[in-house]
Amino acid sequence: MCDSMVMSSIGKDVIRAKSAAIELAALDTSVKDKALKAMIEALDKNRAAIMSANAKDMSAAEESEKKGELTHALVKRLQITDAKIDGMIDGIRDVISLKDPVGETMSALEMDDGLTLYQVRCPIGVIGVIFESRPDVVPQIMSLCLKSGNAVIFKGGAEAGNSNEALFNTLSEAAYKAGVPEGSFVLLHTREDVSEILNMDGYIDLLIPRGSNQFVRYIQSNTKIPVLGHAAGICHVYVDDDADMDKALEVSLDSKIQYPAVCNAVETLLVGPKIAPEFLPKIDSLYSDNKVEIRADEKCMKYMPHSVKADEKDWDTEYNDLIISVKMVDTVKEAIDFINVHSSHHTDAIITENKGKMMMFSKLVDSADVMINVSTRFADGYRFGKGAEVGISTNKIHSRGPVGMEGLMIYKYVLVGDGQVVKDYVGQDSKKFKHKSLNKELGF
Repeated sequence: MCDSMVMSSIGKDVIRAKSAAIELAALDTSVKDKALKAMIEALDKNRAAIMSANAKDMSAAEESEKKGELTHALVKRLQITDAKIDGMIDGIRDVISLKDPVGETMSALEMDDGLTLYQVRCPIGVIGVIFESRPDVVPQIMSLCLKSGNAVIFKGGAEAGNSNEALFNTLSEAAYKAGVPEGSFVLLHTREDVSEILNMDGYIDLLIPRGSNQFVRYIQSNTKIPVLGHAAGICHVYVDDDADMDKALEVSLDSKIQYPAVCNAVETLLVGPKIAPEFLPKIDSLYSDNKVEIRADEKCMKYMPHSVKADEKDWDTEYNDLIISVKMVDTVKEAIDFINVHSSHHTDAIITENKGKMMMFSKLVDSADVMINVSTRFADGYRFGKGAEVGISTNKIHSRGPVGMEGLMIYKYVLVGDGQVVKDYVGQDSKKFKHKSLNKELGF
């Protein structure tokens, strides 16, 4: 990192966070849980101030939406309500209830008498989270990073600046007063700050971008820091010919309308030819009643009077809105092949009563989350019992799917001996390793 960067304000904050992360990694569980409880109390006590800050952002965002500068989906994600604060609090409570993973012995191996190798969980270090529009990300990430012993750097979208600052200040002040090392949390404010941290690979250990396809790809292409995340959320529901009609209608509707602005909402509905004549007119009416725009292929249009013709780009589009594309496929294998080509490998579902097809779908669909007879909207860290999530990963290394605390952990090897040296284990008459697995925790 260049000298000018070291001297900048954000550079100093990041370097301080790197130092704080070492202390945070050794923080006792009781102190971390005390800080999390203090964060809950602070959120509840400061509801009015948080929502007042959010109202400023909402007013500006709604004006930007009218000018076409922000999408409706982004504006909807921005809003903070009492219910959303309740959700933030519930998420932190769940994190408190989770076992502290720091220092957990993953495995123990007796290499020889008095020579034991331990694999021990430890924090990654400094996590950078860059996100768009959703201020509720701040308590989710801060609570998970705190419990897992990681320092965290936040950068939210400018459209949520007031909201993010109110939440960040409320939570970080409460945590510091409860014993968390000062400087463990950093809030960035400008695009220039982001450009600067993208070059700080000597201090930041992992970046987690949350936002649009274009935004995530920009981060991935402009840093040497490892990036965990997903660039798109093109999710599918396949209604098989052996589907239960009520389940198919309920799941297909919920997957689209429950919260269309998020990455685990369904974007493409695939339908088998035998169930189509009965299913499609019914789902057409349900979608239409809920103001969903339907873009269908020619085979499906015959059964969907409210549909318009889809084109090829629809199969590769993440709408994040009340729009869905619908296509007929002849077999479960055709559905799987279509999904593996057009999916973003985030979340894909099958609706069927055929157990063989369930198994085939679960084995062959190459996605982080595979749903059987349930809504794609279940793909969420909180719903998966992770307390909250730092993001959704479609990566095939380190962590995949909704990423909770386990995605913020790595491990180290600790070898405990009594003066052993390698030369005794080399050569014709050398000592032999036992390599015997033990059920034993690291302790001194």
